[in-house]
Amino acid sequence: MIDASLQRLLARPLDAVGRTLAESGVSANSVTLAGLGLAVVLVFVLATRQYAVGLSLLALNRLLDGVDGSIARSTRRTDFGGYLDSVADYVFYAGVPFGLALSNPQDNALPAAALLASFLLTGASFLAFAALAAKRGLQPEASRPKAFFYSVGFMEGAETIAFFVAMLLWPAHFAALAWTFSGLCVLTAVQRSLIAAKAFC
Repeated sequence: MIDASLQRLLARPLDAVGRTLAESGVSANSVTLAGLGLAVVLVFVLATRQYAVGLSLLALNRLLDGVDGSIARSTRRTDFGGYLDSVADYVFYAGVPFGLALSNPQDNALPAAALLASFLLTGASFLAFAALAAKRGLQPEASRPKAFFYSVGFMEGAETIAFFVAMLLWPAHFAALAWTFSGLCVLTAVQRSLIAAKAFC
């Protein structure tokens, strides 16, 4: 819900970093791939219950996710770059609950599975909306400079990161947080479906 406001707040410092890196010859895709690598490492870090290290990797991953777009805007945005960024995001989003499930399978496996299932719903509603928006020629909002149309929802990137941070700060409460997050993700999928019905019928 607050992604657009955060993007406006962070746009100037991220764009400054992006321009500096672009001038140094760093490509947007290389930064995206670095973030993807961190997301994979994060799974193993969480599986071994190194939650403080996990918080650091999470923060760095999200920083790289913001910087790669800034570099692309300073150089040349490509469809493949948008695709790669989206795939890397989903590796990160799936990796955190998967790593936490591995850290304590007995207590965390079921709520992690429910959370991942709810992510499938939100992901499907998000991507299907984007595909239909592209078919109808709808353009991304200026406040959301993405490679494709970005549909709103209760649970967006900022809310997801907030839940992930809470899970790493209080891993003993992962189950309660995961079930709560799952319910909100289902509500988000319903919300987007209602918006889609109004927009596309």
